[in-house]
Amino acid sequence: MRRGREQFSKYKKYILLLSKFYKALPLKVRIYLFERHRNTLGKLGMGLRYALLKAISNECGDNVAIYPGAYILNPQFLCVGTNVSIHPMCYLECGKKAGDITIKNDVSIAHGTTIMSTSHTFKEKIINIKEQEIISSPILIESNVWIGAKVTILSGVTIGSGCVIGANSVVNKNTESNGVYVGAPARRVKSR
Repeated sequence: MRRGREQFSKYKKYILLLSKFYKALPLKVRIYLFERHRNTLGKLGMGLRYALLKAISNECGDNVAIYPGAYILNPQFLCVGTNVSIHPMCYLECGKKAGDITIKNDVSIAHGTTIMSTSHTFKEKIINIKEQEIISSPILIESNVWIGAKVTILSGVTIGSGCVIGANSVVNKNTESNGVYVGAPARRVKSR
């Protein structure tokens, strides 16, 4: 992590300049470029994704690493703090309003994680589920959180600060601070 922060500091002024350039482009163009560079490798890819996310998202702090292969739907409604890493094959689905997914500072999201602030309703029996309303409930991931590989976080959940979420867990309810959670559904197994 320290090495990444040093690299970010070294190139920060260039990345921020590039981000200001991108900010002048229409939102659709910025999102297109963000999607186009989803799989760009190396430092170049990391820098481009960060500069674009900073120019697109509702809020984006320093030293945000989005690894190749991470997919963010509706990134303009994402809020990201400082020192955040989103590893390969993650899927983040923001709804249609600012702050649908908020990730605070010092958060590591391991590969293959799914974070969805949207959900289908299925109350009406005479209407196909696929055609029913999609609702959105905000997700908040507080500071100093480690989310293990292949975790699923469902809409309306708050992950408390200092939590560790074990690999393959499904988080469908709020977590308390400084807890270690595992399972499907995730349950607190111990304190940190």
